[in-house]
Amino acid sequence: MTHFMFSTGIENSSPTIDNGRKRIDEMEICDHYRRWREDFDLTQDLGVKTLRYGVPLHITWLGPDRYDWSFADLTFGDLEKRGVIPITDLCHFGVPDWIGNFQNPDFPDLFACYARAFAKRFPAVQLYTPVNEMFVCATYSAAYGWWNEQLTTDRGFVTALKHIVKANVLAMHAILAVRPDAIFIQSESTEYFHAENPQSLDHAERLNERRFLSLDLNYGRRVNSEMFRFLMDNGMSVDEYDFFMREHLKSHCIMGNDYYWRNEHTVTKDGKTASSGEIFGYNEITRQYYERYGLPVMHTETNTSEGPCCDEAVRWLRKEWANVLRVRNSGMPIVGFTWYSLIDQIDWDIALREARGRVNPLGLYDLDRKPRAVGKAYKQLIKDWREVLPAQSVCLKVPLAPYGPERAEPRAVQQKTETSENR
Repeated sequence: MTHFMFSTGIENSSPTIDNGRKRIDEMEICDHYRRWREDFDLTQDLGVKTLRYGVPLHITWLGPDRYDWSFADLTFGDLEKRGVIPITDLCHFGVPDWIGNFQNPDFPDLFACYARAFAKRFPAVQLYTPVNEMFVCATYSAAYGWWNEQLTTDRGFVTALKHIVKANVLAMHAILAVRPDAIFIQSESTEYFHAENPQSLDHAERLNERRFLSLDLNYGRRVNSEMFRFLMDNGMSVDEYDFFMREHLKSHCIMGNDYYWRNEHTVTKDGKTASSGEIFGYNEITRQYYERYGLPVMHTETNTSEGPCCDEAVRWLRKEWANVLRVRNSGMPIVGFTWYSLIDQIDWDIALREARGRVNPLGLYDLDRKPRAVGKAYKQLIKDWREVLPAQSVCLKVPLAPYGPERAEPRAVQQKTETSENR
């Protein structure tokens, strides 16, 4: 696969709210379980060849070594027949009820076994996002108190973060044991914090280091002294930190980055934050992340509301695409672009904190599966640019680095094997 990856996605968030009593399942409330064939038809009609697509984890993973693959068999089998390449999203903001939440220390090892079982079940899948937006997931679940464990403490945040990133790393090891040429596209939110005044500079500096924590741990990059102290003071042990420095698989990764107008923030003198809107933009913030990690880039999420005049989303698409071209022309290897998602979403205007049932017109198509103006514009953009960009793409047919004894599976994954595949 050598072409630039024009992509979209099926939104599959599934966090719990109300202290775990209610689950927000975007696939269900957006009617994908019933209309998945129609959604795949729309994907093909756009000219999209890669689709960010996830397994509904909470209804597929029934317990240790227990799986219900029925829906995944239908959908992944159909995608393979169509020639649409999935970027497979294994965990998107929620875990099954029997896991509890991201404070559970057993989650990483258990999730690695699930990832290995998936890779064995679907050997044609090469591209993975094991855990979507690790930083956002830990922040909303354990710092803001919105989802899952609904904590609002630094210790809760660090606990969630270390479990989520460890689950991601162990899952990569487990998948590579089955498919050695697997490629991992992280899909992580890229952020920036702007100081409102001189008194807020220290707060902004700390937040601008904290935004990197998930990828620093995932890619084995040593954090600065203040972030190291923050991690140690809030429950991470030296052995746990050393695990991330030792067991990372950076050479198998593409740095997927997500950018929305709300990803930039203003910081006040008392450390409070609010959205600043777009100030730097995608090109500048991507440069900061690329200089830190030096990995090929994919723009893995963006959107904005269509609005009453129906042209806001089209303008945002054109602006983001101009930024993608600027990234490419600046010498950063960028391999794909994603408008997320294919169809409208529900309740993301309040970050899924409540089940209000409010439609957010963010999709290429509305919930009746009728094209929005941005859907028509994206289809034309793909047609216009598809044959222009492949020369700078990254070939994904072979592993980016060897997988051998120096990157052997962690012991926990070696010792745990699937005893039932529920075929």
